[in-house]
Amino acid sequence: MHGPPLVAWLLVALSAAAAVSCVLRKEPRGEALLGVGMAVMAVPLSVFDPPRWSTALLAVVFAAVALHALRPSPRRTSHRVHHSVCAGAMVYMSAAMAAAGSAHSGHAAHTSAGAPLLTGLLLVYFAGYVLRAGSRLAMPGGPHPAAPAGGAIPLRHAPEVAAACRVAMALAMFAMLLTL
Repeated sequence: MHGPPLVAWLLVALSAAAAVSCVLRKEPRGEALLGVGMAVMAVPLSVFDPPRWSTALLAVVFAAVALHALRPSPRRTSHRVHHSVCAGAMVYMSAAMAAAGSAHSGHAAHTSAGAPLLTGLLLVYFAGYVLRAGSRLAMPGGPHPAAPAGGAIPLRHAPEVAAACRVAMALAMFAMLLTL
């Protein structure tokens, strides 16, 4: 990722924390994999110079995650579609980084990559998602599920934690797209 190193390290921390949260909540592996992939892609290029083939490998892994998210499942359709858009955006960023890197014999540290129209559409999508889902989290008296008969819901399994994790990942995706 190119951009200020402080922003890159904050994105690494946010993405890694989201991935750990997904693992602790026993979410599907695809969400944790997206968090790890985002953390790896956000590492400043001055610290880690990945091999040229690594961005192509990331694109293939994220494409598999996107296809897996679209398979028929009893889970909520809107969540699966959002997950697929996230994985598709990661494929796009990986492919754009690979193309920019091969076109400039190394990393494109100060050049833009990707198609401006697609980047803009993804920016609008993720900004809208963050605003919509974030406002739902911030609303007082929002819908909260009843605690099970045995007691309170453990914090890591609370639906608000999952929603906050998705908002954080969408915000990180927005920031990564801005630097593309």
